[in-house]
Amino acid sequence: MTGMLGAALPLVPFAMALLGFLLPHASRLWAGLLGIVGAGVALVVAIVLAFTVDGVVETSHAVATFGELASRTGGLSGDFEVTVGVRLDSAAVYVAIAVGVVALAVQVFSTAYLRSDDRYAPYAAQISLFTAAMLIVVVAGDLIMLLIGWEVMGICSYLLIAHDRRLPEAPAAAVKAFLVTRVGDVGFLLGIVILGVRAGSFRLADVLAPGVLDPTTITVVCLLLLCGVAGKSAQFPLHTWLPDAMAGPTPISALIHAATMVAAGIYVVARLFPLFVASPTALNVLAVIAAVTMLLGALAATVQDDIKRVLAWSTVSQIAYMTGALAVGAPAAALFHLLTHAAFKALLFLAAGSVIHAVGTNLMSRMGGLRRSMPVTFWCTTIGLASLVGLPPLAGFFSKEEILHVAVAGSGWRNLLVYGVGLATVFITAGYATRVWLRTFFGQPRSPEASHGHEPSRPMAWPVVALAVPSALLGFAALSPAFAEALGAPEGFTIGAEAAVPLVWAALAIAGVWWAWRVRPADDPARVLGPLRPLFGNAFYLDAVQHALVVRPVTALARAVRRADESGVDGVVEATGQGTLSLGGVVARAHRAGLPRAVTAVLGGAAVLGLAAVAIGGVWP
Repeated sequence: MTGMLGAALPLVPFAMALLGFLLPHASRLWAGLLGIVGAGVALVVAIVLAFTVDGVVETSHAVATFGELASRTGGLSGDFEVTVGVRLDSAAVYVAIAVGVVALAVQVFSTAYLRSDDRYAPYAAQISLFTAAMLIVVVAGDLIMLLIGWEVMGICSYLLIAHDRRLPEAPAAAVKAFLVTRVGDVGFLLGIVILGVRAGSFRLADVLAPGVLDPTTITVVCLLLLCGVAGKSAQFPLHTWLPDAMAGPTPISALIHAATMVAAGIYVVARLFPLFVASPTALNVLAVIAAVTMLLGALAATVQDDIKRVLAWSTVSQIAYMTGALAVGAPAAALFHLLTHAAFKALLFLAAGSVIHAVGTNLMSRMGGLRRSMPVTFWCTTIGLASLVGLPPLAGFFSKEEILHVAVAGSGWRNLLVYGVGLATVFITAGYATRVWLRTFFGQPRSPEASHGHEPSRPMAWPVVALAVPSALLGFAALSPAFAEALGAPEGFTIGAEAAVPLVWAALAIAGVWWAWRVRPADDPARVLGPLRPLFGNAFYLDAVQHALVVRPVTALARAVRRADESGVDGVVEATGQGTLSLGGVVARAHRAGLPRAVTAVLGGAAVLGLAAVAIGGVWP
């Protein structure tokens, strides 16, 4: 029964997606209903599983057997199977609940946010398909199944980023997201193939069995998998696609680019963590990636004027907190922050969508004073930002402090790096979160639209209020030993006295930004950064570096290949055709000159056969 419920998790939204794709574009009511039903049923199933799953529940059915391939590529004898099935534990169920909650909130929010969209039906179906793909990744008991869900998420991300055809930047942003993540996915695919072939099976239970793989293979596999993780989870150096992906509709930013897809890489590493524990090299690489990305994302968020880009860079930085937790050997803390981040970042994106819908712009320089006209949105945003900063007793405080506690409690340079950079990121995060809060809701309205701000309709307001609840209260689950054990921390989560240190840093940053704003309320507090503003605003010009080192050389190579094709291959083909025409003309003139037709035919046939012999065998007398 549990296995059937686990299979229903992705199958229900997948079925709703198929039905949605069959609807006419004008069928808004049915499209919205199918999307809400798919996400709602998946959420109910996940909640039921939370009460029924005890330990690890696994069901699998073989769909293909590859014996010859295993012997040729892996030096193994015997067969290995690709299976369809699920592997459930409490951690997987909790992540599935988070996916269901956010997907349902986004589907409901979108019915009003995209009320005038004439392509709403495929949009809702694509969200359902993405939800199904993410749930496949969550419950997959086989690496090939996981890979299928992983790839479908990438396709849906591309389609949804490019949904609004009226925005000129949307198609380019979608292509960029697709290509950058594909770079990482090449390594991810190779890692899965090597892992499955060397282990003789693609089942998670088999590849995670101790003693199956040698240390060298484990290190190679883990490094290849990290390529895919860096791409999907927007970690350095494959992070550049995520801020541009904000060209997609705001609910999509909440679903894919804040709460689910970007967290998929973290979940996969946590799922395969026994392999990473066996590879100190992979954990070292993960620690460096985490440290660079934490600071990079936070600093880039400090000066953005587009409220969605602030939240996007914040996501890059917060995902790096999770990779940092994995690097110091705390997958339970990483999963805990994954759950809290899903709540408060989805809340912030949907609240930002409400603000954008009210004032008609993403730019904070044209907002201000909205707390009076949008009190519900204001208080919900306040909860989300406070949770992002990590202020007690909100959810983000518990999960972030657990990561810092594990880092400072351990030894070694990885722990020191993650803790030191984590503290610095707390300071920066508090600064840019306070800046967003003040620039959006306080002071005087800086545009006519901001002067007439208003609360959104109920289908938009309800999901925001609903997400404010876990953003505020989910952290208290850390006090439950059963919850900690379910995420893989049987010793429980600990908030020690050292939690005061990041709180002091956060308080200093909040006070500093408030002072800079108070002195000149109409100006941007980021002015205090002076000459660093362009550097941070352009994210250290890494996009330009990527363009110079990758895009331009590849484009130049493509042009060179095209010229070679046009001047070389096409030239040979055209010359051969011209020669054939000339030969035909000679034969025609000979025929008109009165030569016997038989002789003409023999001469023509001999010429054709001679050319064929040269072309086929390179024969020449």
